[in-house]
Amino acid sequence: MSKPIKYNKLIILVSIVIPVVVAFLFTVKLPNVEPLSFLPPIYASINGLTALILISALVAIKNKKIQLHSLLMKCAIALSLVFLLMYVAYHMTSESTPFGGEGTIRYIYFTILISHILLSITVIPFVLVTYVRAITNDIQAHKKIAKITFPLWLYVAVTGVVVYIMISPYY
Repeated sequence: MSKPIKYNKLIILVSIVIPVVVAFLFTVKLPNVEPLSFLPPIYASINGLTALILISALVAIKNKKIQLHSLLMKCAIALSLVFLLMYVAYHMTSESTPFGGEGTIRYIYFTILISHILLSITVIPFVLVTYVRAITNDIQAHKKIAKITFPLWLYVAVTGVVVYIMISPYY
C-alpha cells in the first residue's frame, strides 16, 4: 500500500466540502455590513500572482531547484486559499455583478466563466493529490499527476484574471 493512501479520505472530504461550503456561503448575505467592493481587483491580482508563481515553480523544478519549487508551490496553495477567502467575503457582502456585454463577447465571457468555475472545482483534488505525493516523497507519482494539475491550475488562475477584466467595466 502506497503512503499517500492514508490521505485519500481527507482529500475526498476537502474536495467535496470546499465547493459545497462556497456554494452555500454564496446564498448568505451578511446584514448591515458594508460591501467589500474593493476586493475583486485584489483577488484577481492574487490569481495573476498565482499563475506567475506556478510558472516560476515549473521553471524551478526544471532547473532542479527542489527547495525553491517546494516553497513556490506552498505559496501558490496559500494564495489560492487567500483568494478563496476574499472571494467568499466579497460575495457574502455584495451582490453579484451581471455581465453587461452583448453579442459574441457575451458568449465568450460565459464560456470562459463556466469553464473557470468547473475547473476551479475539478482542480481541488488534483492539487491535493499532487501535494500529498510530494510531501510523502512519491516523486514519480507526483510528477505524473503534476503534468495534469499544472495546466488545470494555471488555466483557472489565468481565466480568473480574464473574467475579472471582462466584468470590471460593469462593477
